[in-house]
Amino acid sequence: MTFFYKRVIPVVWFGFLILFIAIPLVSSRGQIPGQLLFLIVPIVMGVFGYFLLKRTIFNLVDEVWDNGETLLIRNGGQEQRVELRDIKNVSYSAVINPPRVTLSVRQPTTFGEQIAFMAPVRFLPFSTSPIINELIERVDHARQGRPGISVPAH
Repeated sequence: MTFFYKRVIPVVWFGFLILFIAIPLVSSRGQIPGQLLFLIVPIVMGVFGYFLLKRTIFNLVDEVWDNGETLLIRNGGQEQRVELRDIKNVSYSAVINPPRVTLSVRQPTTFGEQIAFMAPVRFLPFSTSPIINELIERVDHARQGRPGISVPAH
């Protein structure tokens, strides 16, 4: 779903806005239509949409794979491993769309000090993710040096 949110939604959003600007311009044969509202509203929506997408979607990494004691993080052509014990905090927000997990790490990574990614998609909206709850528990165990819950790499 990350591909859909990061690549498809922006194209659809800005594509419709371009259409809403182009239709009045084409119908008025290149002259600025008398109702400037047809131009101003899509431009304002485009600016608002860009900042909203930048804050909620564009900063998500493409993939996070659980490899037991480490997480493999991929974004674009870059990848980095982060050990569970190097994670300070795991924040999970299930009530926003897309559901978002943010890792705060002790040492800055290629992706910064905070790494955000989409939580696994659930059929029950606004419910907690057992996978993320388990990750939080394992990070806590790793930070305290206790043996954690054993999870096969996937």
